[in-house]
Amino acid sequence: MPKTDPSAKPFVAVPVAVLTVSDTRDVHDDTSGGYVTTVLREAGHDVVRRDVVKDDLLSIRALLAAHIAAPDVRVVIATGGTGVTARDVTPEALEPLITKRIEGFGELFRTLSYAEIGASTIQSRCVGAVCHQTLVFLLPGSTGAVRLAMDKILLPQLDNLTRPCNFVTLFDRM
Repeated sequence: MPKTDPSAKPFVAVPVAVLTVSDTRDVHDDTSGGYVTTVLREAGHDVVRRDVVKDDLLSIRALLAAHIAAPDVRVVIATGGTGVTARDVTPEALEPLITKRIEGFGELFRTLSYAEIGASTIQSRCVGAVCHQTLVFLLPGSTGAVRLAMDKILLPQLDNLTRPCNFVTLFDRM
């Protein structure tokens, strides 16, 4: 478990855009995006944008690009469209926008997920990346998978008090 050092510095709220990729959900019945939004706010972060976009490669790419370019967004967390069906195109939508991959994110997610759902985790193509100066994380659409990624990986890494290291302390160097 990561350790926090409350004597180090004050907590830094991170401005985050939450994006849900779905043909069937909207902001009102989107449990995965709702969970991301709720836990981020409870942790003290600022959810500055929340959108739902249809499973369409160009529409997803356009919204991701807009969030990445937005000066008030440091992190984008997207749910949905990371599976292996023909409609799952979120990783392909992000691909040309990536500056650097964060390989360990997908690897760690699938390792943790394996403990919960076994070999089915191989169908997840979740991605972590740096896109210019914005962090982007693509999560599966399942609320259970989103809960796992947020609770075990992203919330600790978006907390500047997490030691030995976290993403927040790297923002100025990206």
